[in-house]
This record gives sequence, C-alpha cells and structure tokens, in this order.
Amino acid sequence: MPTIRELVAALRERDGVEAAVLLGRDGLVIDAANALPAADTDAIAALVPAVVGSADALGHQSGRGALLTAILEHEGGIAVVSVLTPDAVLLVMMRESAHVGPLLFELRRSRQHLASLV
Repeated sequence: MPTIRELVAALRERDGVEAAVLLGRDGLVIDAANALPAADTDAIAALVPAVVGSADALGHQSGRGALLTAILEHEGGIAVVSVLTPDAVLLVMMRESAHVGPLLFELRRSRQHLASLV
C-alpha cells in the first residue's frame, strides 16, 4: 500500500499539476510536493481552512451538508480542495490549461482510500 508521501508525489506528477499539498484543518502542511517555494506553500496552506469553513457553512445553510470538494478557478489556474478526513485536507494546484475532470473523478473514487492513508 502506498504511503501518503508517495500519493502526494504521484498527484504532483499528473499532467497540469503544479502542487499537491496535504494539510491539517489548522492550515499546517503535513506533506507537499510542488514547484512552489516552501514559504509560499505554507502561506497558501494557511488560507485553506477559511475556504473550507466558508464552504461548510454554505453547505449547511443550504441543506447540502459538509464540503467534500471545492474547485476554485482563478485567472492563472485551478485550485482543488478536497476534505479527506475531519482533520486532513488535500489541496491540488493546477495550471489553467489542465484537465481537471480526471483528477476530480480519481479523488471522488479514491476518497476513502486516501483518508485511510492519513
């Protein structure tokens, strides 16, 4: 069975992926494989809990429940935020030209397996 470190590295190797970061719900990096400087990775990871919290609030208020996955499309690329466990979140940063569909399918299909590795 692969380790979480191997999983994060494998995600980073996918076409169009610039960074794969596993972080705690507190915003602290657990593991990362990326092309970003470490300081940038830490700063970006620290912002993710606010995104998850706001999306959770939206889901609860609208009767949809807790956040599982969020896709944020920015001018310069895509950020995929996937809640794996109550304590762990996966952030995948992709180039704007990347095909996000296959990654979303894989994350959805493998969510329980990924959670078991954390």
